[in-house]
Amino acid sequence: MSQTITYREAVREAIRKAMHDDERVFLMGEDVGHYGGCFAVSMGLLDEFGPERILDTPLSESGFTGAGIGAAMNGMRPIVEIMTVNFSLLALDQIMNNAASMLHMSGGQFNVPLVIRMATGGGKQLGAQHSHSLEGWFAHIPGIKILTPATVQDAYDMVLLALADPDPVLVFENPLLYNAKGELDTATAPLPIGRGKTMREGRDVTILSYGISVFKALEAAETLSREGIDAEVIDLRSLRPLDDAAIMESVRKTHRILIVDEGWKSGSISAEIMARINEQAFFELDAPMGRVCSAEVPFPYARHLEQSAMPQPEKIVASVHQMMEES
Repeated sequence: MSQTITYREAVREAIRKAMHDDERVFLMGEDVGHYGGCFAVSMGLLDEFGPERILDTPLSESGFTGAGIGAAMNGMRPIVEIMTVNFSLLALDQIMNNAASMLHMSGGQFNVPLVIRMATGGGKQLGAQHSHSLEGWFAHIPGIKILTPATVQDAYDMVLLALADPDPVLVFENPLLYNAKGELDTATAPLPIGRGKTMREGRDVTILSYGISVFKALEAAETLSREGIDAEVIDLRSLRPLDDAAIMESVRKTHRILIVDEGWKSGSISAEIMARINEQAFFELDAPMGRVCSAEVPFPYARHLEQSAMPQPEKIVASVHQMMEES
């Protein structure tokens, strides 16, 4: 059955379904209980499931992420909510050295079925400590999967896919999407982890992106279409693993690639994608690859500066124009 709901509601419904279906699932994090979540995702779940399954934690990301790892290794299915991606750096030791490494270091004896959700990205004037896009950093780490739901359907499906995975999965949710409405069909089979999705067919240039930047790419594609440039837009959906097959297929179709990534350009996931295209499909390119990333600065607080620092549709359009001129 299909229904129109918000992205926030889709995440909440996925958590609710998982908790009803499996008593091992529980949610823990800062303000997830009595406050209902920093972004109101867990509103009402404490009343429904009680304090033993909706756990408010101290402001100690390393501590409660470690507790989640321990619970996962002992048969539970924890969902750990870290308020913003910046704060996840305080838990990086737990995520990289423990959760991601345990299966390998134990010789395949111990899985860590842990789900970690966090908000990522700027645009809400929350300052440099709350606004960065660091999912590309985590995509560097073997042993974990990195999901970036852009749509209401993926916001729902990816929580359930992550909980079904035997290994750690990090889900990055852009808070600007929480109020966005879309169609949710709980009866359809979800698109698997590691598969990208073509959001718009095109023949002249491919725009690759993920998260909220997918919608900026679609807006730019509409502008370009009025100018006679037919852009294909692909939602990567997953940053680890990347859908190399879908990327290369589109390269061979359009012969031009632009990557939109809200992370910084230096050492970014966009750089990794460009390297893979260079290795696998270089001779299919009719123009140098391009990318639109955030400015190489800590995110500003002032709205006009923050907006200027982020990828925007007009920057995407300008980059495509440059690419078409070079080919």
